Amino acid sequence: MQLLKGQKVDVTKGRGIASVQLQFGWSTRNSAMSLDAAAFLLSDGNKCEQDEDFIFYGNPEARSGSVLHQAAGAGREETIRILPAKIPDRIAKIACTVTIHEGEKHGHYMEDVSGLYVRVLSGETGEELFRFDYGAEFTKETAIVAGELYRHNGEWKFNAIGSGFYGGLEALCTSFGLEIEQGEAEAAAAVEERISTTIDLRKKMVQMTLEKKRLTGVVARVGIVLDITGSMQGMYKNGTVQEVVERILAVACKFDDNATLDVWVYDTEFSRLPSVTERDFDGYVQREILDNAAISKFRRNNEPPVMRDVIRKYTIEEPSDTPVFIIFINDGGVVKAIRKIMAESSVQPIFWQFVGLGRSDFEVLKQLDTMEGRVVDNANFVHLDNIAAVSDEELYDRLLNEFPSWIKAAQEKGILRSSF
Repeated sequence: MQLLKGQKVDVTKGRGIASVQLQFGWSTRNSAMSLDAAAFLLSDGNKCEQDEDFIFYGNPEARSGSVLHQAAGAGREETIRILPAKIPDRIAKIACTVTIHEGEKHGHYMEDVSGLYVRVLSGETGEELFRFDYGAEFTKETAIVAGELYRHNGEWKFNAIGSGFYGGLEALCTSFGLEIEQGEAEAAAAVEERISTTIDLRKKMVQMTLEKKRLTGVVARVGIVLDITGSMQGMYKNGTVQEVVERILAVACKFDDNATLDVWVYDTEFSRLPSVTERDFDGYVQREILDNAAISKFRRNNEPPVMRDVIRKYTIEEPSDTPVFIIFINDGGVVKAIRKIMAESSVQPIFWQFVGLGRSDFEVLKQLDTMEGRVVDNANFVHLDNIAAVSDEELYDRLLNEFPSWIKAAQEKGILRSSF
């Protein structure tokens, strides 16, 4: 179906498709011209609320995994792939754009571009649902909002827009609420840089916490165990778990010589996953967990098997005198059988920092401090109703609060060397 400018059509309603592709194409008179497609994930106020919601070649995948930028066709075609079910509730529409790279600087304008089109395809079959040809009237514009995908009564529709902008990518970013002060050539790089420097800011906060707690110089292996039971489903889909991984990675970067965070997930079963580093943390949860069909997801909880695997890794497969700091994320319902494991592992160089999310009562975890039968107190419990609302400073302070006392006790009992 050929669309006219301003026409709005149903995309998902009545089709049952789980994936949509917006395919952009064009032809240029000048081979030196470079065009790029991008997507802005917008709120109800028509604003891009976070830098990470600008999806382009330098930030090709949304944290939720809902939008992916793909380039193909020798620079004459690009695709935005969209998974509607994964789009966070805070996103009301996705504006799809085409810009000329450094257009004003080089005197390149849309009047030198022909054959502009966007095709709406079924991601499953590749079938073309709609096609919108536009741009014949453009002159000195250097950016275009080609169309937008937007929510309507629980479904998604497409609006054929085809509106031109002067000022290129910088003008679009400003229009959608991103504060870009650099010129067009630097705009995309600035967004990408802010994404990558988030971990650096958190590492500085961890360092301050270590200094306050007199932990500077301490070397430790760091791991995270993630609850992936049914009640955690919302936190995986809205990006909370990805954020948790990033925040804990900063701890690993300061403790671990290899700056590596080991990862497990569990429900009734468990999986030991590839470790996370600064090079690959972005999109880790979507890529390694949600998109991994081999992982058991969203069933009931059973902690002992994954805890035994953690112990196996650090004491049998990779034995070392280096202390181990495990952050165990759970949103309630921990089985009582962990008590036996806690007692058995109290002679091992492993400290368990449990973090309870949400509003469960956490009966078993609350009893950790008074649990008997252990050589040393090898665990702590922190309850965070809404971890997303907790500042990095507070989070690191609470996570590392009892680790120093465990180190001292473990050294006194000969579990750890007196220096390491």
